[in-house]
Amino acid sequence: MNPDPLVIAGKTYRSRLLVGTGKYKDFAQTRAAIDASGAEIVTVAIRRTNIGQEPGQPSLLEVLPPAQFTILPNTAGCYTADDAVRTLRLARELLDGHALVKLEVLGDPQTLFPNMPETLKAAATLVKDGFQVMVYCADDPIQARMLEDIGCVAVMPLASLIGSGMGILNPWNLKLIIEQAKVPVLVDAGVGTASDAAIAMELGCDGVLMNTAIAGAQDPVLMAGAMKKAVEAGREAYRAGRMPKKYYAATPSSPGGGLIGAGSK
Repeated sequence: MNPDPLVIAGKTYRSRLLVGTGKYKDFAQTRAAIDASGAEIVTVAIRRTNIGQEPGQPSLLEVLPPAQFTILPNTAGCYTADDAVRTLRLARELLDGHALVKLEVLGDPQTLFPNMPETLKAAATLVKDGFQVMVYCADDPIQARMLEDIGCVAVMPLASLIGSGMGILNPWNLKLIIEQAKVPVLVDAGVGTASDAAIAMELGCDGVLMNTAIAGAQDPVLMAGAMKKAVEAGREAYRAGRMPKKYYAATPSSPGGGLIGAGSK
């Protein structure tokens, strides 16, 4: 039994790494990378990936069957609350009433920064409609709390812009969100390499979601394995509690007293 599971909307998961399914060269590489990542939750852009809305075309669900993975439909490509709500209602139909979803309402196609007024509006509609909403948001503690108060089951602040690989630009805001939250906090967007994922977990994040960091690597499968280890190591370091930092006061790793040959004078 896992002594430290991730719990989202009442369901437990062994892995704290969530991964996307876009930008791979083909479905075979997608599956190989996800297997290497150990992820149990995989997010799917309903507007870009076929999960049944295009009959007769290859479906991602043939490669990532819902019996093996928790499919997390997302609203990538949506710029209004209405579009996001419509997209997730379609996903619920395609996935036989599946309620767990990832909401993202974007502000513009250049930065892909979240449009928070539209995000809050969509979240309220979806929660009222029975969805379990995990929500991509700005790293703003006030708006994160507003989303939690609406009833979102997880808040997912960006570390930096989607696809930028810039890592965590504002750890202080993330800490504020983590300290106040009563639902899981997962970093979403901006992770570039394994150390970024480890830092997010060391800060106290409950998990990390990524896509481009793995799919855009020169060897996606190898990177997926590295991200798995980084998330696990970061979580263990957070639980262990790091030593305090000490400035200008060296403390030997080994005791100075009782050294061999160090008699009293």
